[in-house]
Amino acid sequence: MIHVIAIITAKPGMRGQILEHFRANMPAVHAEKGCIEYGPAIDAEGMGKFQTPFGADTFLVIEKWESKEALAAHAAAPHMAAYAAKTKEMIASRVIHVLEPAA
Repeated sequence: MIHVIAIITAKPGMRGQILEHFRANMPAVHAEKGCIEYGPAIDAEGMGKFQTPFGADTFLVIEKWESKEALAAHAAAPHMAAYAAKTKEMIASRVIHVLEPAA
């Protein structure tokens, strides 16, 4: 199994617009072969000093894929290229971590 944590920081005030495009693209991603989990997450409210928040302009994409090959196919999918084109100008930064279970 492959885990992906993508940290997306929007340009100020644009996170909601990116998330609209993201949610519209989710059904196509969920239909991909090898997709186990794919969804956005934002800072939980009310966690106090326990939490280190990402901030109001950032969201994470939490993903699980059956294999490296499934993730590679996802990255090359036409609907992902279309999503990237729609959101490119709204994104300030994007960091992607690809992980595997520790032995």
